[in-house]
Amino acid sequence: MISLFKKVFSKTTDSIKEVSPEKKKEIDKETFEEILLEADVHYDLVERLLEGLPSKINRIQAFNSMISIFQYDAKIKTPDTAPYVEMIIGVNGAGKTTTIAKLAYRYKQEGHSVILGAADTFRAAAIEQLSRWASKLDIPIVATRQGHDPSAVVYDTIASAKAKGIERVIVDTAGRLHTQTNLAEELKKMVRVANKALEGAPHRKLLVLDGTQGSSAINQAKAFDEMISIDGIIVTKLDGTAKGGAVMSIADEMKMPIYFIGTGERPEDLAPFNAREYINAILEEIFL
Repeated sequence: MISLFKKVFSKTTDSIKEVSPEKKKEIDKETFEEILLEADVHYDLVERLLEGLPSKINRIQAFNSMISIFQYDAKIKTPDTAPYVEMIIGVNGAGKTTTIAKLAYRYKQEGHSVILGAADTFRAAAIEQLSRWASKLDIPIVATRQGHDPSAVVYDTIASAKAKGIERVIVDTAGRLHTQTNLAEELKKMVRVANKALEGAPHRKLLVLDGTQGSSAINQAKAFDEMISIDGIIVTKLDGTAKGGAVMSIADEMKMPIYFIGTGERPEDLAPFNAREYINAILEEIFL
């Protein structure tokens, strides 16, 4: 898995090499600060990471400082009864629909039955794209036309899963409406309707963030969390950015699990996030 994380964060580590081209047993505090800032770790977090560190830092000290950010429980809490309902949230362009397909593929590979709900009825393209993925992956989907009530899609998807004994429900949602207020009210209604269709649903609300946006994605995360209380995060497109340090900023600001990272375009390109392997992939390029 280390090799996978090294590959995904290769652009980030390339930018680190520009700051510190040679690996060393120890680096000075100023160099470590420059490395973290270059990788798009938020400035305030960089200052906190440096607190208490000596003027010369070794790999163990750097690791212990960085791993302290990821203090949360990332275990998947599954209910006693099926179906397990997940609502996927995020702005347009973050890779939300593709991420849903990757999740569905992953669950199917694990032996679970899956159904998709195309509840982003704000965009016809979103319905079409998710329907194409459902066809490609041979997974059922509940879809309607653009402009229809998304909460009805949520209800029908869960009802269909219950009737057919399907184990996993993944619901797409709109990333943008005419105003932030409209979006918030629609998402809240979808959560209420999901609970009416199945008490306790949605069991997990996952936010998809575009890794290429770096630390600026944090504002999106906060806005969606205020709307409906996000349970965890998936970060996409990290293979295409030098801003891999933003993962630390996101984890620090949101105090919630990062469950998966996107590692490419294929259905199988979704990897469980592992904080230790992520940090080691970065430190391997700095320290001997």
